Amino acid sequence: MTIPLEKLRRLRAQAHGLKPLVQIGKEGVTEAQVETIKRHLDHHELIKVKFNEHKDQRRELSAIIAEKTGSEQVSLTGNTLTLYRANPDPAKRKVSP
Repeated sequence: MTIPLEKLRRLRAQAHGLKPLVQIGKEGVTEAQVETIKRHLDHHELIKVKFNEHKDQRRELSAIIAEKTGSEQVSLTGNTLTLYRANPDPAKRKVSP
């Protein structure tokens, strides 16, 4: 599933003021971090993940994170990944793409 360009632009604009909720450290992407990212996506729908370590592998790790969490990569700017996953319940959606 890919996000249409217009929707992607709106998501990037909405994510601009967000702070990273999860940080990837020296352990890399662990199952605990994947579960944390899933919980944040359930609650917020649009989140940022910061790479403090493994910066040279951030592109590969971003794809792995998106796949394991069932989310879409909105952007990878510098060492910050932005992810989006719509809440399956339309009544609980907080982000309007």
